[in-house]
Amino acid sequence: MTMKEAIDRARKVLKDWKGDSYTFGEDVLEVTGNYVRRYGGKVTLAVTELGQAWIEQPLERVKASLKAKGVIFETVNGARPNAPREDVYRISLQVARFKSEVIVALGGGSTIDAAKAAAVLNTYSPEEVRTILGAGIGDADSIEPYFGSDTVTRMKEKTGREVMPVVAVQTAASSGAHLTKYSNITDPVNGQKKLIVDEAIVPPAAVFDYKITIDSPISLTLDGALDGIAHAWETFMGAKGSSYEKVKEVAQLCIQLLVYGLQRVKKDAKDLEGRTALGLGTDLGGYSIMIGGTSGPHLGSFSLIDILTHGRACALLNPYYTVLFAPVIQEQLRVVGAIFKEAGYIKGEMRNLSGRDLGLAVARGMIAFAKDMNFPTTLKEAGATRAHIERMLTAAKNPQLKTKLQNMPTPMDPEKGDVDRLMRPVLEAAFTGNLSLIP
Repeated sequence: MTMKEAIDRARKVLKDWKGDSYTFGEDVLEVTGNYVRRYGGKVTLAVTELGQAWIEQPLERVKASLKAKGVIFETVNGARPNAPREDVYRISLQVARFKSEVIVALGGGSTIDAAKAAAVLNTYSPEEVRTILGAGIGDADSIEPYFGSDTVTRMKEKTGREVMPVVAVQTAASSGAHLTKYSNITDPVNGQKKLIVDEAIVPPAAVFDYKITIDSPISLTLDGALDGIAHAWETFMGAKGSSYEKVKEVAQLCIQLLVYGLQRVKKDAKDLEGRTALGLGTDLGGYSIMIGGTSGPHLGSFSLIDILTHGRACALLNPYYTVLFAPVIQEQLRVVGAIFKEAGYIKGEMRNLSGRDLGLAVARGMIAFAKDMNFPTTLKEAGATRAHIERMLTAAKNPQLKTKLQNMPTPMDPEKGDVDRLMRPVLEAAFTGNLSLIP
């Protein structure tokens, strides 16, 4: 498939998935007001890096589209990186004070994730949370009871109330937060990220103008694209049954577009075709995690927020998990291996490789790709300590994060000792770069 064919196919896949609830491409910010008017006329507009020069032009275009539709709005600052819970509470407070009917989130994944969580907090009362979710009196007015899977859906079904609508206006080719059921929120005190996984928090409308990303710093561009690759690859590794062929198509397109896009943008940061490939690719990464789920690398990244951005953490860990799961993901390895080989990162012939040897070849191709992008390839190189390994292992045993273990090609069960028996040596290998440590 040529790159033009891949781009055209990606557009069709996204349109078939989202229909008229998602507008993407170039010069599309003006549709924001149309979407908002479907849900209300009073809005809190949460904006990433409010006051920074790069966001001013997109912000003015969004404001103009709201004014054109007679929408009353108040502008507040969005979330800092990794969506600290304090930012969720701050945005939630401003939404409540302004008596908003809709939240418009103009920003990347962190601002959109914080807006999703703030919308939940503004929809259900602490008393309802205590009654329906069984939360303690000390947690019922916080975001804590919602972490895990389908808790918001339980609230929606028992109360009969939909979550306050969020119109997500994406500014970064990254997490796909504008399209997905995930909200990652961080406790900055202990440095741990937690996750809400729930169809009830998918934004009912989204906009992504890929041209905005032309001015994105190259470091942010790289982080976002590697997060997208991680979404597709982790989901594809764990794909089974009736969803396998759809996951395969989406993941293959996603990774092909992102590897190509990064190579283009590395040469010329303002390359519009490269930026479009990255936008489409990360959107497909979002699609991947709606039909499947991420696993070990994403779980580990939640404990590395003090030393690595999310995309870098996932990219660093993925080659090592690839070797662990190699015996049960042979077809997936051939698909993604062909992409990295065509891009020049796998030099030898893969046709006669199988089992662990095939996994090692693909993992080394991923590592070569990361090095080409000037990314660290071991935890030690990235500044991690042994304490980070222990933090990752502890998080893996937290029931609120168990979906990540269940999404693995070979699911891990902490109660059977799998985390210490299998995950620990993988993390030791990631710390040192020694692939032979992996079982």
